[in-house]
Amino acid sequence: MNKTLLTGAPLIGMGASLGAFANAAGAMAGVNLNAIGMFFVFVIISLGITWWAAGRTKSTSDFYTAGGQISGFQNGLAITGDWCSSAALMGIAALIYSTGFDGLIYSVVPFGAWPLMMFLLADRLRNLGKYTIADIVSLRMARVPIRSLIATAGLAFVIGYLIVQMVGAGTLISNLFGLNYEVAQVIIGVLIVVYVAFGGMIATTYVQLIKAVLLLSGATFITVAVLAKFGFSIDGLYAAAVAKHPTKEAVMQPGGLLPDPINAISCGVMLLFGGAAMPHVLMRFFTVPDAKQARLSVAWAATFIGYFYLLTFFIGYGAVAFVMDDPKFMDEVTGAIRGGPNMAAIHLAEAMGGDLLLGFISAVAFATIVAVVAGLTIAGASAISHDLYANVLRHGQATDAEVVKVSRIAAIGLGALGVALGIAFKDQNIAYLIVLPFTISSTVFFPVLFLAMYWRRLTTTGIITGGWIGLASAIVMLVVGPTIWKDILGNPEPLFPYKYPALFSMAISFGTMVIVSLLDGSERGKREVALFDDQFVRSQTGLGAEGATQH
Repeated sequence: MNKTLLTGAPLIGMGASLGAFANAAGAMAGVNLNAIGMFFVFVIISLGITWWAAGRTKSTSDFYTAGGQISGFQNGLAITGDWCSSAALMGIAALIYSTGFDGLIYSVVPFGAWPLMMFLLADRLRNLGKYTIADIVSLRMARVPIRSLIATAGLAFVIGYLIVQMVGAGTLISNLFGLNYEVAQVIIGVLIVVYVAFGGMIATTYVQLIKAVLLLSGATFITVAVLAKFGFSIDGLYAAAVAKHPTKEAVMQPGGLLPDPINAISCGVMLLFGGAAMPHVLMRFFTVPDAKQARLSVAWAATFIGYFYLLTFFIGYGAVAFVMDDPKFMDEVTGAIRGGPNMAAIHLAEAMGGDLLLGFISAVAFATIVAVVAGLTIAGASAISHDLYANVLRHGQATDAEVVKVSRIAAIGLGALGVALGIAFKDQNIAYLIVLPFTISSTVFFPVLFLAMYWRRLTTTGIITGGWIGLASAIVMLVVGPTIWKDILGNPEPLFPYKYPALFSMAISFGTMVIVSLLDGSERGKREVALFDDQFVRSQTGLGAEGATQH
């Protein structure tokens, strides 16, 4: 029997099970059948893409990078899908709804990461890398310690970001279907594992393409509907938001979320440099055929993402104007917004377009979460299979079949872990939860990549010392900071006073890498410095990298 048909059989079974579940959900009182119908249309289409992709995923390159055959425009849309996650669609609206103007820092500052990515990283990444960012750093450094550090930090990043997406997905699906939150988490986890384990990067990329188009269309429709209520007067929208919000004029002023300059600067550092070095986004530069297409990917992604972030401004304030005092969206017992602030954008869709728009936006939000989690799961699976298993445990001797098998097992494990963590963190704001992954990215990935590609004197000893100390300091400062030590653990005062430690942990990481590398007089260190010239030539020309020489 055809291999694709064999692979597709469990996917067909999954689709049938979901269809039966839809009928059962439709029988529940108060469940939005339009929303459920659109949700299942997306699931069925995405399962079909996964089935098709499974027949084309035959090698490690196919699984991790779609064979390097994605165009710059397609990859730009796919990166948009990776970047514009539930934290953007639901979380930023929730922050503006709750705290006002300061919520926009999660829109504006990450957009600044794109010039950094375009001019500092994109073409060099494509010319130097193969599957993961550890490939780049390992070119002239010691393979085992470097991959151990980056894979560990990568898994910590993926797990942190998985929490963000799974909390958003659980909140959305539990409200959409009237389901228990924990049941919703299990359903989402099963879907994610199916997408990644069977379809790999090919399926993930095409699901991202569809999702990005739907997301941009849905956000545009909500924004136009909101502004139309005020005759397309932005001042009218602001006036309505000020009148409805309990803080009145303060909703339009900074200071609600970031009360002091150190927190504000540290948050900006985290979002700017962390956003420029997220591993699941950087992996996408290896899916295009050459460095020119990598740069084109960034240009298209910056265009689409900038437009989307502009829309979140109006969606957030629109939620204040139309959702905040509407009894339809308030919990009868607590008087708070039904489903929590994370549902503000979804409720706004219902206020603007009734059940039909609610169904569309709910399906889009779910597509957003599924696609991002699939990308994260591939990044985590690659850290386990390619970096740890193939290069650390097997010292580069593993076969393609073995690596893909380990990747699929890792995807299942990460899916189960995502479900457990999504349940554990269900009451946290999904935009604030990105503090952990973005702090890790700004503390470890950006310093390592930047110094490895641009500084001749960097050595393995410097990277390992600075990377591990920076990672440990970031995690410790987060744990003993105000959010975990005081708010979650209930201690009277935090041991570290700032909610955002990236300013300090990034300085520790950078400084340690530079100082230790300068002090490293070992023979290995001298060889690594001498190899910089060869690496520099490859980073500029692509010589030695498959498919990277066309400019």
